[in-house]
Amino acid sequence: MSNLPHTALDPASLSVAAQRALGPGPGRTMAARGMMPLPPGDQVAVLYQLSLDADPTIASSAKMTAAGLPDKLVAGTLADPTLDPRVIDFFALVAGGKAAIFEAIVLNPSTADQTMATLAGKGEAREVDQIAQNEQRLLRHPEIIAAMYMNRKARMSTLDRVVELAVRNHVRVPGLAAWDEIARALTGGHGGSSGAEVDVLFAVAADTLSGDDSPLTTGDAEQPLPEDEVALPTIEEPVAIEKLSVPAKIRLATLGNAFARQTLIRDPLRMVAVAAIKSPGVTDIEAARYAGNATLAEDVIRYIASKREWTKMYGVKVSLCRNPKAPVADVTRMLPFLRERDLTNLSKSRGVSSAVVAQARKLLMQRRGK
Repeated sequence: MSNLPHTALDPASLSVAAQRALGPGPGRTMAARGMMPLPPGDQVAVLYQLSLDADPTIASSAKMTAAGLPDKLVAGTLADPTLDPRVIDFFALVAGGKAAIFEAIVLNPSTADQTMATLAGKGEAREVDQIAQNEQRLLRHPEIIAAMYMNRKARMSTLDRVVELAVRNHVRVPGLAAWDEIARALTGGHGGSSGAEVDVLFAVAADTLSGDDSPLTTGDAEQPLPEDEVALPTIEEPVAIEKLSVPAKIRLATLGNAFARQTLIRDPLRMVAVAAIKSPGVTDIEAARYAGNATLAEDVIRYIASKREWTKMYGVKVSLCRNPKAPVADVTRMLPFLRERDLTNLSKSRGVSSAVVAQARKLLMQRRGK
């Protein structure tokens, strides 16, 4: 879905033939089915306009007809720089997966930046490379870079180049929670492998760490986890991960499944571990397990403690309160919400700071009226 609003074209901007096709009567149905003879430029405009029709049958027919038009005809028409960007965007959505049409849209200077971001998020590697060539557009609308980054098919080498471009020009890419880590990896001497080598390594790692990860992502984060369940299971790390560059590790941590995250969250380089916890794929139960794991980097635990959507869950609260690496200020804020049993356990714990133990005992005494 594109972020470019699809609103009706001004009828006055259309040719007489197009206006006639859009007029009242059976002509609208014929035009929606592609049965009315129109020049290509008029046809694409009419189909766009009819795709917005209040009659769902006409709108559906128009979309189907647009998707089925001959590639050459559509590509030639969409190359016209005078074509309305909304029409281009519409065809990007219904037929942008066809190589000739994709290329025509990418090369048209009138194509909206939002359309380009949509294509960058779903194109094949070669097509993403085409989009990456327009550096001026990338800097003007960095959401395109974000869409590329989240597209698993985009080459790692291409991403390194466009991220470096953004960093060099002091452009912050929105929509990527781990942007600080992504940028730092390329500016701190962590470039690692380059070119075809990094592309192959990333693709292998992404394939290895894919598939069903439900054993790690299912559970109830509202329920406190037994302390022996917060430890991350040791798994044999795929050779591909060991050889990945730091930027590639960060991208895998962002895009990979729970198996990738549980491996990379333990990476000795903190920026990789932080990128893993910032991944949009992290589930509530993963957050609860990570929150209670004292072997993870303090930055990871601090990030979990700062996320309201996680700390509102009881299981996450308990895990953080048990973790000696959790910020004391955050733990102190959460302690009053703990049940008496969990407070009692904390009041006797030798694994947390004396300040937390003292606060737990004080709360217990208050509840018991002592």
